[in-house]
Amino acid sequence: MNILSIQSWVAYGHVGNASAVFPLQRLGAEVWAVNTVQFSNHTGYGDWKGQVFTGEQIASVISGIEARGVFPSCSAVLSGYMGDVGIGSAILDAVSRVKAANPAALYCCDPVLGDDDTGLYVRPGIDAFMRDHALARADIATPNRFELEHLTGMPTTTLAETKAAITRLQSMGPRIVLVTSLRTDATPESEIDMLAAESGAFHLLRTPALPVHVNGAGDAIAALFLFHRLKSGEVAPALSAAASSIFGLLRRTAEAGSREILTVAAQDEFIEPSRVFHAIPC
Repeated sequence: MNILSIQSWVAYGHVGNASAVFPLQRLGAEVWAVNTVQFSNHTGYGDWKGQVFTGEQIASVISGIEARGVFPSCSAVLSGYMGDVGIGSAILDAVSRVKAANPAALYCCDPVLGDDDTGLYVRPGIDAFMRDHALARADIATPNRFELEHLTGMPTTTLAETKAAITRLQSMGPRIVLVTSLRTDATPESEIDMLAAESGAFHLLRTPALPVHVNGAGDAIAALFLFHRLKSGEVAPALSAAASSIFGLLRRTAEAGSREILTVAAQDEFIEPSRVFHAIPC
């Protein structure tokens, strides 16, 4: 399995490609990582050093990969945090090139825009690009609850409302949707939900909520869900495998009191999760 992953990069910590690439490699995937930014650390610290790359720079790297003649063997394109709206065209051009070489390849768009505690945190124009262009080309989308509401303009207070918002998002392009960090009026206070949908079927997975606030978990869950959906061809086992690994990773991070997710130290969770959760039809 070969995955072209176009996301941010940090030298210290684990967000973007620094959160997604290692779990994919640990599972046996070959990852062609293209970095949209190179920062010292994630921006949640309030201070960082580094650069945001241009769309032209991203396109140049992707063209170099294409020149190796490997796009026919590319299983999927995964995109996350862009840094600048100009990178969007380079990402969608890469999707077109990969799908021309391998029509079976999937495009997984993680529409990184914001979260409940931060609101919208991307540069102007990126949310419109995601809504109007990227999602139209995506096979899979993995928004969190905030991003689902922002992209669709629909509430997610109840499970029924969330299903309606997912259906609206699917009408915008992606046939497969995974919503993370979901709380509805049916979610117990001590738990947190994920909801996945494909072909009119919905699957819910609920785990205990953990006392941890770290960046990069969404990047990892998108990568893991993509991997397991490619491997199994089905949403329910993909959701179960990805969520179980993320829970184990975050549990060990919480136990260590770490501000960064323990992607390397807890790597066994990607192969054999210490606790398995099952997705149920809903």
